[in-house]
Amino acid sequence: MKNRVVKLMQGNEACVEGAIAAGMTFYGGYPITPSTEVAEGSAEKLPKVGGKFIQMEDEIAGMAATIGAALTGAKAMTATSGPGFSLKQENIGYAAMAEAPCVIVNVQRHGPSTGLPTSPSQGDVMQAKWGTHGDHPVIALSPSSVKETFDLTVRCFNLAEKYRTPVILLLDEIVGHMREKIEIPSADDIEIIDRKKPTCAPEDYLAYGVEGDELVPAMAGFGDGYRYHVTGLVHDETGFPTNSTEVAQTLITRLMDKVEKNIDDIVEYEEFMLEDAELVVLGYGGNARAVKAAVRKAREEGLKVGMFRPITIWPFPEKQVIELANKVDNIIVSELNYGQIALEVERVVKGATKVSHIGKINGEILTPDEILAKIKEVL
Repeated sequence: MKNRVVKLMQGNEACVEGAIAAGMTFYGGYPITPSTEVAEGSAEKLPKVGGKFIQMEDEIAGMAATIGAALTGAKAMTATSGPGFSLKQENIGYAAMAEAPCVIVNVQRHGPSTGLPTSPSQGDVMQAKWGTHGDHPVIALSPSSVKETFDLTVRCFNLAEKYRTPVILLLDEIVGHMREKIEIPSADDIEIIDRKKPTCAPEDYLAYGVEGDELVPAMAGFGDGYRYHVTGLVHDETGFPTNSTEVAQTLITRLMDKVEKNIDDIVEYEEFMLEDAELVVLGYGGNARAVKAAVRKAREEGLKVGMFRPITIWPFPEKQVIELANKVDNIIVSELNYGQIALEVERVVKGATKVSHIGKINGEILTPDEILAKIKEVL
């Protein structure tokens, strides 16, 4: 219990605390509801730990600055909501191709376009996966509590550093503005992962070179004495562009493999009352709190219902969902959108069980009673 601190804070505030605990030294972004507190907290706290905060002219520049900081060796983060996440997409693709580790926080709000800026939604889950063009790896995590926001922010930095890729923290307005008392662990109790640094002489350094079965190149920071080129074009091991179709095949395959071949390390999930469940409600993020309450109510009425909560949204926990589909009669997907993850569940289970959906797209939350009514309707 040494050096542990208990605080009452918002999810957005916990995100800042987690980022600093993970070693964030740079924040570049532009304030937008309902993620503004992430920028405000970073502006206040980063200078106190020797870090840098910069408010850029727009979201595009905020993402670019974050990539630039990451290339210098900094652990860098940006945060946004709604339309700002759309603006960041081109540079998120650049970060994936350049293998610049960074964290992008998206506190989801109602859309499309400017939508309902202060209302909750989970309408960006598919955008997190497919928002930028081309084949590229995606890691996205979604917390359902303030404490988990702290923990998953740390994990986002660790995954970004370990796999040299942008990682998305998919908050939603519910959790972002929720206040809960959390215990912040001491620094000694927090696992911190740093990017792999080169050990070769500068003249022998290949910025995108890997050996044997390795998938993640060692990364030198600009200013460390290693000179290399960074581009969003297909590039060889030196970082310089090439039109070689063979190099393109090798590069994109490696980018995908470094996530796809490490799914067991990346994917996290929660199972609740699944031991004898005949029906499962799948929920994530802030909405999962209502799902859990509905499952408890169902159990009180003698209904054999459980909850499955993806914590890692991307890569999607396919193996676990397939296993569930082979054990239960129904899966209800509960989410604050028109059915984005419900379609993913249908794709994964391939008819092994019935899949239905309950959602809201009006800026309001789903209540436990509404979810319970859906459970009874399906049963």
